[in-house]
Amino acid sequence: MMRVACLLLLFPLLGACAAARSAGEGARTVASGLDEAAAAPLEDLGLRRQVIPMVLLQAQASPYDQRNLYQCSSIALEVERLNEALGPDADEPPPPDGRLLSERAADAASRAALDAIRDAATDFIPGRSWIRRLTGAEQHSRHVQEALQAGRLRRAFLKGLGMQRNCAPPAAPSWYRPRGVNWPGQ
Repeated sequence: MMRVACLLLLFPLLGACAAARSAGEGARTVASGLDEAAAAPLEDLGLRRQVIPMVLLQAQASPYDQRNLYQCSSIALEVERLNEALGPDADEPPPPDGRLLSERAADAASRAALDAIRDAATDFIPGRSWIRRLTGAEQHSRHVQEALQAGRLRRAFLKGLGMQRNCAPPAAPSWYRPRGVNWPGQ
């Protein structure tokens, strides 16, 4: 009977420890992202700009270029370069999230806090939309979005090309299974 009582007291304590650890990690996440969120007005004023990766600029210049893409390995290498710049493609399964619910909640709370700090830092700028236009920040933001879109388009094109050439992923979508014929470089 005493063991059962001890176990009943132990479970809430373990849950409290996990929640405290999650809260501590959330606080560290906010602290590490605080400088970035508070510096958001620097982008509005054109004093700091997001760097566009070269692979996205190349995709923007020539999204359907097939030069040097004769082998599955060269297609896969190009897709991997785009994945580094863009993150995983829509056909990729999300990585398993083995975190506790309290850890996911702490992450969500820290992201919300950073968004609030970023919003507060940019809201104090009077005429922010005009300042963004005058400093070129708005144009640069559009350029970044266009480069991201071109990169996604290029990656989709390359995966279609990989399917046509019967390549295995990542030169094709993750769900694609090559037919019995092996292409060079596969």
